Amino acid sequence: MWEWYPNSSRNWSFTVDHSEHIVSPVSPSAQPPASTRSDSSASTLRISLGLFAALDIGLALFMALAPHAFYTAIGPFGVSNSHYVRDVATFCAAIGLAMAVAVSRPSWRAPVLAVSTLQFALHSLNHLIDIARAHPAWAGYLDFFSLLAGTVILGRLWHLAEGAERGAASASPATPLPT
Repeated sequence: MWEWYPNSSRNWSFTVDHSEHIVSPVSPSAQPPASTRSDSSASTLRISLGLFAALDIGLALFMALAPHAFYTAIGPFGVSNSHYVRDVATFCAAIGLAMAVAVSRPSWRAPVLAVSTLQFALHSLNHLIDIARAHPAWAGYLDFFSLLAGTVILGRLWHLAEGAERGAASASPATPLPT
């Protein structure tokens, strides 16, 4: 007969057979070890920054290389102006490149995320003001709510980066100031 487990159940041992429990009790409010949290935070920040960097750089390339197509597909507000679309592309490219650098430079993460969160918040406000001017109308709402969601995500990442920075500062020994 085929066994689902390669070892026979006769060889299993249970906690009652040991002098001590092999699993310690865990409180519901227990936190994972700080090193696990910091590793997880760093990984979350790296992945998220990489994704936002790709998004911003991708948008910048789309705006710079095909400004009218960008206007038609994503930014149908007012009259099309290719020069202004390419101007905005430079802002997106700068933020995207800064995020790309922050993936591998932890000291850049909190400042880059602070600026990015502020930019997304202001961009969201601008879209809220013009929400009824998009054509088609649903695009105004989609743009506003997607920018608002991005603002919230970036704000949470900024908070996470600030916590990671504080944790790193408290873990490293203080360097005396030169006299």
